[in-house]
Amino acid sequence: MQFVIIGEDKAEALENRQKTRSDHLDYWKGQSQIFLAAGPFLDGQDQPVGSMIVIEAASLEEAEKLAQADPYMLAGVFETLSVKRWNWIFGNPHISEEN
Repeated sequence: MQFVIIGEDKAEALENRQKTRSDHLDYWKGQSQIFLAAGPFLDGQDQPVGSMIVIEAASLEEAEKLAQADPYMLAGVFETLSVKRWNWIFGNPHISEEN
């Protein structure tokens, strides 16, 4: 099952985000067997204001546990964090174009 993790940054979180970025990246690189895609949400000045991460997990509970352990969450970068089940249709590397 695929899940999308969405973290919305707290106001004025940019400095904390920058300090925690390498830990955040290392954490998700360490999840390479389940990691599908990720990237930041940007404001009008191209500054990050949140994150979206797409993973494979056996259950919502497992995906939520992984999300809660994200260094950005632990460091207080995120104001809100949500995890939603998602069905990857277009561009899915697991499905042939014939389907």
